[in-house]
Amino acid sequence: MKNAIISFVISALIGLGFGYVVFKVIGSHDEQPQASSTTNSSTQTKETSTSPTEDAKTVSVDENNILSKRGCLGCHSVGSLGLKGGQVGPDLSQAFVNVEGKHGIPIQEFLKKPTSAVMSGVLGKNPLTDDQRKQVLELLKKASETK
Repeated sequence: MKNAIISFVISALIGLGFGYVVFKVIGSHDEQPQASSTTNSSTQTKETSTSPTEDAKTVSVDENNILSKRGCLGCHSVGSLGLKGGQVGPDLSQAFVNVEGKHGIPIQEFLKKPTSAVMSGVLGKNPLTDDQRKQVLELLKKASETK
């Protein structure tokens, strides 16, 4: 019995250590470009500082948008709008166009009653109001039209 407990504890520590290392590597991979951009030459810094300004000119998205308010950006991002979020869920840049082909129902219906297991769990517990659905649809339509 003691051997089983000791083996379990050792395995758990190894698993947690491995998980920490993997996520630390993934996390540092995302942060590495930011750190290197601050140490780059002034020419490269100008390029990185110009890019967000250009994106802001083409699409103005309030940082306090519905996707932020509802926590969607915890799992998803919207690259076409410059909204960085989680990497667990798919990028929503083309969701307005692609949901029907992927899930078999229009996006308006998907937001009411999702056909995917994950999203039905998320929206089933905390459904969107009609106004919130309208805001999400407007934002996702804008995302699909932005290149």
